[in-house]
Amino acid sequence: MKKTLIIGASGQIGKMTTKQLLADGKTVIALVRDKSKLADISCDKLHIVEGDLENDFSQAFADCDQVIFSAGSGGKTGDDKTMLIDLWAACKAVDYAKLANVSHFVMVSSIGADDPSQGTEIMKPYMVAKHMADEHLIGSGLNYTIFRPGLLTDNNATGKVKTIRPSNKEDMTINREDVASVLTYTVGKSELGGKIFELFNGEKTLADILN
Repeated sequence: MKKTLIIGASGQIGKMTTKQLLADGKTVIALVRDKSKLADISCDKLHIVEGDLENDFSQAFADCDQVIFSAGSGGKTGDDKTMLIDLWAACKAVDYAKLANVSHFVMVSSIGADDPSQGTEIMKPYMVAKHMADEHLIGSGLNYTIFRPGLLTDNNATGKVKTIRPSNKEDMTINREDVASVLTYTVGKSELGGKIFELFNGEKTLADILN
């Protein structure tokens, strides 16, 4: 039975993705620090694993075919947590996935991770962390897909996206629920391996644009 491990399953995008995959009949391993944060989800295809990303969480990878890394330190933490979660934990997840012979690793990165030098001073540590985590995944030998969403919003999903960066900075946004839909769509599609996509609100369906 194919299983998808979601790292950061209690976060906003991670939880949305978990719900969508379960609704599609997929088996999900949800890695969280506190399982009570998923208490509102009841499904026999959901298996919750408690673990701390700052420590060893390799046990969550057992029998998993695919991995989605959607964890993040959050905007209210300092640079120390950014390094520990967005960089170090992401790199450890890649290493664990390789040891577990995972067939597809999906990374939720960020716009700007391609060139952190272009970011603002306050955002550079975050961009550097995302950049280095992405590079570690690219060089790992794993079959990977990296998504770099724009500024995240809480608007309702539209089901439409684009992967070409808008020229207007105000348009470089995407709804969290649409990011989750992209992650859900990617599960089971190994042909998306080796690709990096930026994500923004757009006009095309996922099937039209993710190929």
